[in-house]
Amino acid sequence: MATLDLSYNHLKGQLPDCWKSSIDLSSNNLEGEIPKDVGHLVGLVSLNLSRNNLSGEIPSEIGNLSSLDSLDLSRNHLYGRIPFSLTKNDGLRILDLSHNSLSGRIPLGRHFQTYDASSFEGNNDLCREQLNKICPGDQISVKPHETATHVQDSFFSEELYISMRLGYFTGFWGLIGTILIWKSWRMAYLRFLNRFTNWVIVY
Repeated sequence: MATLDLSYNHLKGQLPDCWKSSIDLSSNNLEGEIPKDVGHLVGLVSLNLSRNNLSGEIPSEIGNLSSLDSLDLSRNHLYGRIPFSLTKNDGLRILDLSHNSLSGRIPLGRHFQTYDASSFEGNNDLCREQLNKICPGDQISVKPHETATHVQDSFFSEELYISMRLGYFTGFWGLIGTILIWKSWRMAYLRFLNRFTNWVIVY
């Protein structure tokens, strides 16, 4: 396997002084870390290092490549966090960091929310909205008006329940208590039940 060398001195004799070009070293069994010198290749518009055996962290110096339009580091063995410096490049249209061992929160900022899950999938320890995965320590935010509505609904339901219980208690015992206490009412109630029973039997 070859070791990746993207140093400016190594490439200087192969590129014109004023250049905007692409580097595609995909599927070459390259190993080792991505050199920090990659940040000196300021005219680079496309960098494809996918399908190799690269390891280590993504160097933050890649964020210096202001002309970069496409970055593909997928299917390697890169680990650590996604450098926040990548969020500074508003021209980075295509980003593929999938199928590595990256971890932590996907950075927030500028255009980073426009990348879908395919840019980050295959990194089991990455988290955030793009992967529908809540990061440890994060809480699902509840809007204040939703909380207030929930409290109001709970209060209303509790008041309604209490009112129904009081109404049932008052009505039931108001009738039954009167019948049990007053003899004349009790006798009238028993006569009514007797007549009603006879009417049901006849008809």
